[in-house]
Amino acid sequence: MKVLLAAVNAKYIHSNLAIYSLKANCGAYESQVKLMEYSINQYPEDIFQNLYQERADVICFSCYIWNIGMIEQVAGWLHQVAPHIRIWFGGPEVSFDVAERLESRLFVEGIMYGEGEDTFRDMMAVWNGDKDIRDVSGIGYRQTDGRICIHPARDFVDMSRLNFVYTRPEDFKNKIIYYETSRGCPFQCSYCLSSVEKKVRFRDLELVKKELQQFIDWEIPQVKFVDRTFNCKREHSMEILKFIKAQDKGKTNFHFEVTADLLNDEELEFMAGLRPGLIQLEIGVQSTNPETLKEIRRYVSFKKLSEIVRRIHAGGNIHQHLDLIAGLPFEDLQRFKQSFNDVYALKPEQLQLGFLKVLKGSYMREQDDTYGLIYRPEPPYEIMATRWLGYDDLLVLKSVEEMVEVYYNSRQFENSLDWLEGYFPTAFDMYEALARYYETEGLKGISHSRMARYEILLNFVRTLLNNEETHTFVQILTYDLYLRENVKSRPDWALKQDPYTASYVEFFRDETNREKYFAGYETYTTKQIQRMTHIEYFDFNVLAKDSEDAKRPVFVWFDYLNRDPLTYKSRNIEVDL
Repeated sequence: MKVLLAAVNAKYIHSNLAIYSLKANCGAYESQVKLMEYSINQYPEDIFQNLYQERADVICFSCYIWNIGMIEQVAGWLHQVAPHIRIWFGGPEVSFDVAERLESRLFVEGIMYGEGEDTFRDMMAVWNGDKDIRDVSGIGYRQTDGRICIHPARDFVDMSRLNFVYTRPEDFKNKIIYYETSRGCPFQCSYCLSSVEKKVRFRDLELVKKELQQFIDWEIPQVKFVDRTFNCKREHSMEILKFIKAQDKGKTNFHFEVTADLLNDEELEFMAGLRPGLIQLEIGVQSTNPETLKEIRRYVSFKKLSEIVRRIHAGGNIHQHLDLIAGLPFEDLQRFKQSFNDVYALKPEQLQLGFLKVLKGSYMREQDDTYGLIYRPEPPYEIMATRWLGYDDLLVLKSVEEMVEVYYNSRQFENSLDWLEGYFPTAFDMYEALARYYETEGLKGISHSRMARYEILLNFVRTLLNNEETHTFVQILTYDLYLRENVKSRPDWALKQDPYTASYVEFFRDETNREKYFAGYETYTTKQIQRMTHIEYFDFNVLAKDSEDAKRPVFVWFDYLNRDPLTYKSRNIEVDL
């Protein structure tokens, strides 16, 4: 018996926790199971050929909204050329319409719905002749006479009974590891499938600590917790935070999804003492409209959330990722603009402008007529219009989302955007104007290089500002450019540095500067230091904290050997030439 567990992940760097857990918890049958991971960026034909050549008896696919189209295509092809292969589906995308899907997809023999570990183990026993399929819960399947049979749902799994799924660190080189210490969510957000599962269950903390120690010892770059609300049980989350702080080796980053307004002073004070980059937080704001939040059953105080986000931001040691969702009830374009500006003002490291997905099984889908929801009938069921938001409005938000992703979330234009924002009524207006510029100049839909993005932003500014203001902006843009990278091919638009070249050479030759500036460069020669760093002249002080100090010119040295561990910006200081 050879059984394949196949997953098509959103990106190559992702790993599929679900199939690893199924294999790790199928008992005596584990040796018969092989994991097959792909990404949606691969050609379906290549995945099909690879699976076919495995000569499996059974292929089980892990199904989500982002991969179901490709999976059904590949599974259909497999059934055509190898009808003897038994095709089974599982996962959230197929758990809420089992009978309908089996009736319309004749190439699928069965579906495992709900949590899969115990169900998959039982099905392995069935395929090996050790169990009667009639005794298996949590499945729907096509009988030999063609009739569809749906068995009762299975009880929730005891989290502490599950085996640790990661045993070979070499399999996860350059990949994100996904890990869970709880399942379920205490909240009832109407757009989310986690609200369907009202009971929250936790894994035993001693097991969790043992497993986290493995990740730390293996020096895994990032461990992403998939717990829906990591901090819903304070003693659980604090014990984990204390453990990773105590065992930290400076290599592993831990990502948590939290509800910010639940964080108390003790937790915030503790987080302020963590190594920069040890943890990062994903915070779902979704909207700042009280009427919207009430309707989607998300009872969050944005005022309190804002205070906490600002307090964490002031510590300078934790990356914060804040989410908004467009298309929610009672939020038209103007009100969404306010939500955007409210959240943007908090200056998170990442701001994700997402679009409502009307998921099968969610309360939101039950209310689609009430809200006038028009959404794509195929996955990912993304919203196209609501009673409050037309498709033209949605297109505006789509264009703004692209600009935010390229310019804000890349963190490559931070100072430039902060300065430019002052010329617009709001941050949203700035991104909307930039998006219109892309549209009118025929720049949309093109894969621009990073350097091209700088030039496009500068050309956009030239259409708005006078020569003196543009001259100032050019230098701020140059500062942003060199903060990130010691570019060897200097852009034509940057100010000429020819008058200062000789002074730069002398700066690096001056032995007194080794002790003054070049800590960490003791083993490097003068020429090496000159190549590895950069000096730039600005005719105003880009480092100034007040307007008076900003008037004087400065020379700024960019030190790429010493970077901020959170932002990856180079150390940059004023130097005397």
